[in-house]
This record gives sequence, C-alpha cells and structure tokens, in this order.
Amino acid sequence: MLEGKAKVEETDMPVKMQMQAMSIASKTLDLFDVFDCQSIAAHIKKEFDERYGSGWQCVVGSNFGCFFTHSKGTFIYFHLGTLNFLIFKGAAL
Repeated sequence: MLEGKAKVEETDMPVKMQMQAMSIASKTLDLFDVFDCQSIAAHIKKEFDERYGSGWQCVVGSNFGCFFTHSKGTFIYFHLGTLNFLIFKGAAL
C-alpha cells in the first residue's frame, strides 16, 4: 500500500476530500495491476459517485494531457508511485 506517499500537484478540493481521494487511490492500487489504468480509474470514479453523488470523472496514467471544466471545489491532480491521478466533477452547463 502506498498510502501517505501521494503528492498533490494541484487541487481546489477541501482537505478532507483530498485525503479521501488519495486513500481511495492507494487502496485501489492494491486491487488492480498498476498497468490496468482503465480499471483503476473506473473503480475510483465509482467510489466518488457513491460517496459524493454522480458526475465524477477520473483519469489515471503516466502520460496524458487534458482540458476540462469542473465544478468548484471538486478537482484534484496528484501522483502516487508512477501514476498520475486526475479526479474532478464535471460542471453543469
């Protein structure tokens, strides 16, 4: 388990939600192969949808670019081990 080893790069999430994001990511890495980024992302998204309501998005990988609009207070980008994690709730238009 890599819990406590995450490094936040950017966020506007409340601290408690940040801690949960990193904890969920760490525990998810114990469930899936580190190369199965799609399953890791799907599991984290499901956890966030269950805890905080639907509409969450999750991107996991070691090399990706992105451009998105998110709801205020719902964005975090961090790395844990060799993977980067981007979690956010999409903005309602």
